[in-house]
Amino acid sequence: MSETIETWFDQPLVFTIAARHVRGRFVRLGPVLNTIMAAHSYPPVAERLLAEALVLTVLLGSTLKADGGQMTLQAQTGGGPIELLVCDYRGGELRGYLKFDAERLAEAGLDPTLFALFGEGFLAITFDQEATNERYQGIVPLEGASIGEAAEHYFEQSEQISSLIKLAARHDAEAGCVAGGMLLQHLPEGEVGRDRLHVRHDVPEWEHAKAIGATLKGEELTDPAISLETLAWRLFHEDEVRVEPGVTVSRGCRCSTDYFAGVLAQFPEAEQRDMADDQGKIVVDCAFCSRIFPIALEEIATHH
Repeated sequence: MSETIETWFDQPLVFTIAARHVRGRFVRLGPVLNTIMAAHSYPPVAERLLAEALVLTVLLGSTLKADGGQMTLQAQTGGGPIELLVCDYRGGELRGYLKFDAERLAEAGLDPTLFALFGEGFLAITFDQEATNERYQGIVPLEGASIGEAAEHYFEQSEQISSLIKLAARHDAEAGCVAGGMLLQHLPEGEVGRDRLHVRHDVPEWEHAKAIGATLKGEELTDPAISLETLAWRLFHEDEVRVEPGVTVSRGCRCSTDYFAGVLAQFPEAEQRDMADDQGKIVVDCAFCSRIFPIALEEIATHH
């Protein structure tokens, strides 16, 4: 492992342990995370949940190889105080937001279970490959101790890939919100794309790597003084670990007056007039960045 590379914040670190047929990635979000959070006033429980979900979105979204591909993570409630959680990742651009009932969320306490947050909710993970126009979605129940465990079930059920996901988030007085995560996966032996219906789950090399990965502490993932390379070395120093920095993450809200005008132009003109206010403007509220966009009907007309 090279000691010259140092990865700290807002950039995934991709690693492989060839001898154990294991691949993985780390990420720690800081400045980008705080930029996303700054658009909202989330209570601590909501901030932590969204921070962990954004980390998970980077871990999964950064596995997309094709240009223009997008990964969307959406958690839908089954009657819990969290009404909606949406995050997406596209080419290094990250965004996300939460919609919640503040009173009910406050009643859930400081360390609520997934069930207390979502009820009998579901996690939907969608991969859109723009280059090939392919879309794949997996939906699993929001079960387990964390949203990371729910994502592990997704890989087990939808991909037949054994996975370990660790997520952690905290609020620091100086650094603001800091969150980190690790995705560890066992690669089925043989060629890519082979029939994986009969993947063995009692593989010693995977069980060993998983046991080591499980020792990773949340404090390590969110400690700004520990580089991601150091984390990889600490955990897997028994093996040869190959590391490669991934695409730098940035806040990626794609909202603009021009973008929304283009979307609204797809509605019939009669519906546009119904949506407009007395000044002839349609007011659009972006849930991701909490900005208001008043868009004139004349501007929408230029997109026809």
